[in-house]
Amino acid sequence: MINNLIFYDTETTGLNKDFAQILQCGSIRTNRDLELQDEQNLGCAPLPWAIPHPMAMVTNKKTHLFNSNVSHYEMMRDLNRQWRQWTIDEPGVFITFNGMSYDEELIRRQFYWNLFESYLTNTNGNSRLDILLMIHNVAAFFPNILNIPLFEGGPGVSIKQADIAAANGFEIGDAHDAIADCKLMISLLEKMNKHKPELIDFFLKISSKTGVQEAVQQKGFLGLGEVFKREIFRYPVVPCGSKAPNDLMFFDLSFDPQEIFDLDTQEIYSMVQKPGKSGPFKKYGINKTIPICPSEMIEDTEVFDMDFSVLEERAKLVRENVDFQTLVSQAMADKINNWNNNHDQIEQMIYAGGFPSREDKDLMADFHRIDSSQERIKICRNISDDRHRLFAERLICQFYPQDAPEDMMKRYQSLITQRLNEDGPWGSMSKVMTELDELLEKDNSPETQTILEDTKKFLTQRSILID
Repeated sequence: MINNLIFYDTETTGLNKDFAQILQCGSIRTNRDLELQDEQNLGCAPLPWAIPHPMAMVTNKKTHLFNSNVSHYEMMRDLNRQWRQWTIDEPGVFITFNGMSYDEELIRRQFYWNLFESYLTNTNGNSRLDILLMIHNVAAFFPNILNIPLFEGGPGVSIKQADIAAANGFEIGDAHDAIADCKLMISLLEKMNKHKPELIDFFLKISSKTGVQEAVQQKGFLGLGEVFKREIFRYPVVPCGSKAPNDLMFFDLSFDPQEIFDLDTQEIYSMVQKPGKSGPFKKYGINKTIPICPSEMIEDTEVFDMDFSVLEERAKLVRENVDFQTLVSQAMADKINNWNNNHDQIEQMIYAGGFPSREDKDLMADFHRIDSSQERIKICRNISDDRHRLFAERLICQFYPQDAPEDMMKRYQSLITQRLNEDGPWGSMSKVMTELDELLEKDNSPETQTILEDTKKFLTQRSILID
C-alpha cells in the first residue's frame, strides 16, 4: 500500500519555465489517510540576474523575499535534503496541482541549476501525481464526489484550484502561498477519499510507469476524462500501441475498431500521427498523470451513450489484434521529432545534453559536500559537461566573489549585465518597467499598490547597480 504522500507547490518570479525562479516552495508530507507527518516551508531571495515579473509578484505577494538572506542555492539544497529524507525509507508520491506542466518542470530545472539530481521526484521508486489531471477524470465520471463549478454560469466548467475550493466550501486561506495551496490539495483529496477511496488508490497506483503499465493491461476498457476549453469530454478507451520510452496510445472505442482495422496503412499512420479530439487515437505519456479510471468504477452506465457490453467487446477486439497494435506502434516510432534543441542559454538545455557522467556526478556531490572556495574552484574546473561547469561557476561567483578566478568573474558579470540590460528569452527589464508604470497608474488596492512599488524599487536598485 502506498503510504508516503508529498504535496508541494511553488511561487515564482514569472511563468517562463526555463528562466522563472522559485521564490517559495512549500511541502507537506502525509500518510495514505492524509494525516500530517511533516512539513517544510522555504523561501529565498531573487538571483542576481532575476527579473521578477510584476503580475507574478502581485499574485504571490512575496516581495518580502527581496530582502531575504537565504540564497536560491541554499533553498534548493534544503529542499533536496528534506525530500530525500522523506523518501529514504519508503518511496514517495509527489503530488501537485498542475505540476506536470509547471511546478514539476520548475523543480527539475532548478535542481539542475544548482548541481542536484533533476529527477528526484520520479526516480528511486518515487512517482508523481497531478491532482488537476485527476480532476479531469472526476469531472467526467464522478460528479457526485466533488463539486465542479460552472464558469460564469455555464455551460463551461472551471477547474481552477481556487474555484473548485470555493465550490466545495474549503477554506482557501492565503491564496498563492505554497503551504496554503498544499493544504488545499489535501482538502480536495480528503473529500474525494471520503466518497471514492478506491479512485484515490487507483490514481496513486498509476502515478508510476509500472502502475500505468499494469493498470492499462487489465481486462475491459478504461474511462478517459478530459476538460478542454472548459468542456468535458468522455472517452471509452483501450491501449493500442506505444513508443519507448514513455508514449502510450489509446483507441477511442466510440469508433468501431473493425472499420479502423480495414483502413489502409497510410490512413492509420496519418490518424496516429495526428491524434486529436475528433479522431480515434489519444496519446499520453506513461510518466505523467493520465486521467483514466477502470470502467467498473463508473456507476453511470449511460455516460458514453453506448452499452458497456458493446464497449467491452470492442476493447477485446483491439486487445487481441496484435498486428494493429504493432502498426500503431510503428506509426508512433516513425513520426518525425521536430523539437529544436538549438538553444543558446544553458537554462534551456536540461533535456539537450543527456545525463551527467558518473565522474561529473561524483564531482558535483563533492561540490555540495566541501565548503571551501579553492576546493570548489578545483572541482568546477574538472567538470566535463559545459552546462554543469558553468552553473558551478555561477555558484562560486555568488558565494566567493573575492576568490573567484578572473575568467569566472568575467563570465558571471557578463551574465548579469546581459540578463538585466538586454532583451532575450529570459524576458526584458525595459518591458517589465514599462508594465510596472502602467500598472501603478491604475486604480489598485492599497496592497497591490504596495507590492508594485516594492517591485519597482527592487528592480530600479538592480538596474542602478548594473549601470
